[in-house]
Amino acid sequence: MVNRQFPRPGEVFELMRFRRPQLNAKRRRLEAALTFDDIRDIARRRAPKAVFDYTDGAAESEESYARARRAFADVEFHPYVMRDVGDVDTAVTVFGSSSALPFGIAPTGFTRLMHTEGETAGAAAAAAAGIPFSLSTLGTTSIEDVHTANPLGRNWFQLYVMRDRKISHDLVRRAAKAGFDTLFFTVDTPVAGARLRDKRNGFSIPPQLTLRTVANAIPKLSWWFDFITTPRLEFASLSSTGGTVGDLLDSAMDPTVTLDELETVRDLWPGKLAVKGVQTLEDARKLAELGVDGIVLSSHGGRQLDRAPVPFQLLPEVAREIGRDVDILLDSGITNGADIVAALALGAKFTLVGRAYLYGLMAGGRVGVDRAIQILSEQIVRTMKLLGVRSIEELCPKHVTQLSRLQPRFPIA
Repeated sequence: MVNRQFPRPGEVFELMRFRRPQLNAKRRRLEAALTFDDIRDIARRRAPKAVFDYTDGAAESEESYARARRAFADVEFHPYVMRDVGDVDTAVTVFGSSSALPFGIAPTGFTRLMHTEGETAGAAAAAAAGIPFSLSTLGTTSIEDVHTANPLGRNWFQLYVMRDRKISHDLVRRAAKAGFDTLFFTVDTPVAGARLRDKRNGFSIPPQLTLRTVANAIPKLSWWFDFITTPRLEFASLSSTGGTVGDLLDSAMDPTVTLDELETVRDLWPGKLAVKGVQTLEDARKLAELGVDGIVLSSHGGRQLDRAPVPFQLLPEVAREIGRDVDILLDSGITNGADIVAALALGAKFTLVGRAYLYGLMAGGRVGVDRAIQILSEQIVRTMKLLGVRSIEELCPKHVTQLSRLQPRFPIA
């Protein structure tokens, strides 16, 4: 038998704790977001379909991006128990300087389309978090304004080699003058990938009004109001606009770039030099022999060559071969702090996140970027503690097994 009694009012109130209401609707939405997918859902509701799809989409069948995400999903962690993990240290050293977290904000193009604060929000959020911010050649905020937004933090510049070499070389000089410490020489875009969502949506720069875009804009009036009442969209390197993203890339990029241009840029650049878009062990070896400071294993987020190699699967072999000689960075497919921990365990020195940053930006401007960084940071700390790891340096291959659904039928020579 259970003895029951009528509760006293004071005892009832002791068991109840009322949460202070958040009156700011944007902050309330973002505080309720707990994962990458939650932030993505808010972004999808806030931005026009063509803008959201530009961020969310990839090339052709989008298989490269799907495989990159599956590779991180197909990870088995090996936790070690009864370790003192009361405090963990997430700081790393990359390209000779520190970062408070083992990831930085990846370079992204046309960023002010996601939210009018654009790269300024990303750079300021990176500064607050103590992590690097990367500006794209196709960024929509100038090199100098990014430096103003992040004057004491680490700024990196991503370089596309243009048909007009003077444009590229002038950008290198401007980034150096503004104190950017690392240059990403990007090599995976001789031509634009076939981003079919953009074509189907009629997505252009700047956005063109059609019956479809007008109909889609009706529930997204706040985005359009911000877009038309803020300064005109301008690019860090291109003076002309019009057409799809692919049209702009194809008209501007030079498909004849060779290693000679890398040497030219190295002579112009006083800081650290990394090559972004490496997708084979052979190329990684060659670049290490040439003395670059780092390489970024990347499939461009699945937005260039469809069915490209999965960077995370390529990582262990590259790390074994050249990990002592260069800093190895990795992007493409990262959607969780646990993905970052797995990459670090298998030999990456650092990682870059692009979509998570852009979803956060779409979801709430600077506050949304802060929330995306916070979610990833919390996931990293929690995963490290559950693995029994107190610092990034303690992570090693014994903590991770890569499970593979795709195996080559014949050994690759």
